[in-house]
Amino acid sequence: MFIQTESTPNPATLKFLPGQTVLDAGTADFPSADAAGKSPLAERIFKVQGVTGVFFGNDFVTVTKGDDTEWDHMKPAILGAIMEHYQSGAPVMSGEAEAPSGHADHDGEDSEIVGQIKELLDTRVRPAVAQDGGDITFHGFERGVVYLHMQGACAGCPSSTITLKMGIENLLRHYIPEVTEVRPVGV
Repeated sequence: MFIQTESTPNPATLKFLPGQTVLDAGTADFPSADAAGKSPLAERIFKVQGVTGVFFGNDFVTVTKGDDTEWDHMKPAILGAIMEHYQSGAPVMSGEAEAPSGHADHDGEDSEIVGQIKELLDTRVRPAVAQDGGDITFHGFERGVVYLHMQGACAGCPSSTITLKMGIENLLRHYIPEVTEVRPVGV
């Protein structure tokens, strides 16, 4: 098994490509070791000292490290953890792993606008940020403001504010006049 690695715009996050499907559909975000209980693979990666976050996409795993550790020391252990997992035959997600769209539900009078927002995110934004090892999902829409949740390499990325304001906000405002602003939300 050959696992490729790619840098991301976030210097604290590396993208690992195992050369096979990680998740059949959707994404999975594990912002802490406590959140990794649903995934044997995430649990294994969190055992590497210095790992602070794990994120799964369709064909990649992104790992975020703490400020006090260096990739040179961590990368071999993470590669080993991913390789051991796939060789063990264990599932990536345990139990009934749901594959949601990642977007928050939204009902009410704005539901048509929210549908358009989600469609644009799914077709224009999410494929682009997946290339960088992250994901951006819809969190809410209120009085013209779209709230988005940044995951994987996008969470804490120095360029995420520029991506949100100059890229996503401009895109949504262009296609959906009701959108006036885009803001990030925490977990």
